[in-house]
Amino acid sequence: MLKEELDSMKEAMFYDRCSDNAVNCFLCAHKCRILPGETGFCRVRENRNGTLHSLVYGKPVAMNLDPIEKKPLYHFLPGSFTYSIATLGCNFKCEFCQNWQISQVPEEKNDFRIPYISPEDIVKTALDSGAKSISYTYNEPTVFFEYAYDICRLAKKKHLANIFVTNGYLSKEAVETVSPYLDAANIDLKSFSDGFYRKFCKGSLKPVLDTIKLMNSLGIWIEITTLVIPGENDSQKELKETAEFIAGLNKKIPWHISRFHPDFKLSKYRDTPLTSLEQARGIGIKAGLKNVYLGNVSGVCDTNCPQCGKLLIKRDCLRVSENNVKNGKCSFCQAPFEGVCQI
Repeated sequence: MLKEELDSMKEAMFYDRCSDNAVNCFLCAHKCRILPGETGFCRVRENRNGTLHSLVYGKPVAMNLDPIEKKPLYHFLPGSFTYSIATLGCNFKCEFCQNWQISQVPEEKNDFRIPYISPEDIVKTALDSGAKSISYTYNEPTVFFEYAYDICRLAKKKHLANIFVTNGYLSKEAVETVSPYLDAANIDLKSFSDGFYRKFCKGSLKPVLDTIKLMNSLGIWIEITTLVIPGENDSQKELKETAEFIAGLNKKIPWHISRFHPDFKLSKYRDTPLTSLEQARGIGIKAGLKNVYLGNVSGVCDTNCPQCGKLLIKRDCLRVSENNVKNGKCSFCQAPFEGVCQI
């Protein structure tokens, strides 16, 4: 067996062995009990004779240099570029997933024959690209936690920031383990209905809310995204509950309200009407949120100073075209920028 293949046979973190050679995985809120030869809900963690292995360690399937605004993060290192990586797999089965080709691993046995790339090589490539950060994104970073964690620790030493773009379905232990190295996260709050999570994602709401609260308490910069799907999570009641939850944590947390485009199993649905997005934004502002943006549409992506009202950051197609934040302050009135400008 090649050394690279041996390197990629990574023992998983966050599991307990059982007397019958089964294992209990507690990486995420599913808390899978996995029998020998089987994988968990995510399809990328396998029990091999009582030892849980990651099947995707060192096996990225997507690597790109992106504007950080694409994550979306509007208040973390604005105008910078982030080196984005993903593997296969997810611990949700969202019927509206727009990256389903990589997130949804087939039920049949998969040998994951993907070229190995070491954490060291990922960090070097990120540095060579001029990125200021590495984003673990496109699919759910929880399912390649071991790989992400090793990269995070190396990246931190090289003064690169680390970002999770996540569904928030991590365990408390996983969040606390990565928190010393994790600088920011965009967390999907897909709905404020547990029924929605169970029907469309095969998960539940409370663990996501717990993760948002925990990351906020640990000082990780967070921004929240809600994809508004017509007829499913777009009621004014639910959007009000979402906005009030965020505002109850911190009114400075940016809320990204994104337009749904039909995809995957919801291909027969319609696009979100712009009026629905505008209503949602109004609900967020009424709840006291200071930074509410619309996503997947043009407009409502600029940042104004909350004190003097002047333009702080102008964005065109997810790229910053004007930045009036200097040394972490509004260049007009010197009010502090509500976000992170440097690491």
